[in-house]
Amino acid sequence: MSKLRMSVRNVIVTRPLAQAQEFVAKVNAISRSCQFFPLLEIHPLEDQSEIIDVVAHLSHYALVVFVSPNAIDAFFSHVRQWPPQLPIGVVGEGSRLALVRHGVNSDNTTIICPSDKLKTDSEALAAEIDFAALAGKQVLLVRGTTGREFLADAFRSRGVSVKQLAAYRRSAPEFSISVRTQLDALLQSDNDWVITSSEALRTLILWCGQLSGDNAVAKIQHQHLIVPHVRIAETAQVLGFHSITLTASGDEQVLVALQSSV
Repeated sequence: MSKLRMSVRNVIVTRPLAQAQEFVAKVNAISRSCQFFPLLEIHPLEDQSEIIDVVAHLSHYALVVFVSPNAIDAFFSHVRQWPPQLPIGVVGEGSRLALVRHGVNSDNTTIICPSDKLKTDSEALAAEIDFAALAGKQVLLVRGTTGREFLADAFRSRGVSVKQLAAYRRSAPEFSISVRTQLDALLQSDNDWVITSSEALRTLILWCGQLSGDNAVAKIQHQHLIVPHVRIAETAQVLGFHSITLTASGDEQVLVALQSSV
């Protein structure tokens, strides 16, 4: 593909609305044009009482693990001040930055996170945790209403009590007529798709399969993906995508990849 043709690619931002706006501004700041095409929606729980109760009893826990920035934002909406003696575990750079927005950083709280920025998942976080020091204690795992059980199982298998707290729910947006029209238009040109969730990627393939015509899936499989997580890259390969750029965790690394594709 020629340099000229690559230079006119749009950046397709697929994050939920709350997470997309700041990133869109960063993309525009590096002189890349972008379109917003959300593949996930984040919803607060109708009943917030359990979250409020847990926040009031944080002293019961020896560690709090947040699986995503969404978990942090939902939980911290009820937190006035984080107890500095209570350590936090997070998976990716986005979660670390979400903590900073809420006034929590490595200067005032112990934050455990994967040391390898190219591998930011539950397995990498588990490798950093001192399970022996937590044996017989209780850990709080803040997540969505659905998700992997790896961390909870890892704690329990080592004698650590785990409370899993759902703080939000995820869903695919409605595949409305306007969304169908936008997706069909996006498939007519080459774009850089920023994908930050395997679930979002599966939704994208599902939607393409529902478009009229017999080549929408093939068209999306030949679009360029930029993903900040090896698990998403693996999902993309399974789903038949041909052009995948894997970056380290965090917006800045994604932006570097976008600059290099110009």
